[in-house]
Amino acid sequence: MKAVVLLSGGLDSTVCMAVAINAGYEVLPISFDYNQRHSRELDSARKVAAHFGVKKHLVIKTNMDDIGGSALTDQEISVPVGDVTRGDIPATYVPARNLIFLSYALGYAEVTGADKIYIGVNSLDYSGYPDCRPEFIQLFQKLADYSTKAAVQDGRSITVETPLLELTKQQIVLLGSKLKAPLHLTSSCYTGGPKACGKCDSCLLRLKGFAEAGIVDPISYES
Repeated sequence: MKAVVLLSGGLDSTVCMAVAINAGYEVLPISFDYNQRHSRELDSARKVAAHFGVKKHLVIKTNMDDIGGSALTDQEISVPVGDVTRGDIPATYVPARNLIFLSYALGYAEVTGADKIYIGVNSLDYSGYPDCRPEFIQLFQKLADYSTKAAVQDGRSITVETPLLELTKQQIVLLGSKLKAPLHLTSSCYTGGPKACGKCDSCLLRLKGFAEAGIVDPISYES
């Protein structure tokens, strides 16, 4: 059994990959160099893939900073100070990112014969991105069932798996610890400095999860 895993190098995607491995799949991690603000998370993805001893770690080069419109791709837009209670979609939202990434993963799954695509989206303790919601995943699955030769001609459905979708960050940390995921290799900070800033949305949500789980976060923070 094979499963394509979207691996960003962050906490959620790393735990998601551990879930897929624990389920018995041969994992085919796929990461993206999309000209994001920094490469620290991508470096973490490479370390996580090496830790799990995968046969191949595919890194797709694309260029989403030409579109811009996000603090993660546009150097002129500052990463906002985090707010775990925010209700609006923050400046760190990257337009259509998960739609684009899942499309690449779907093509990769079709070519490699994988039956599953694992993605670590989360709709509870998250930054409010529209492409992390259950509705988005459900609609993408319907699209996937109509857009590949595997599904239309061969009768082979490629299923999108979202094991973290309805978990809190606390539950994700506990699950990662249980599965012995290499949480010490992960990077979640939006700023990408030598140490995590401890102030952006991603850092605050991560710190909240570790604190509620009663586990010390193994990475270093500025504050």
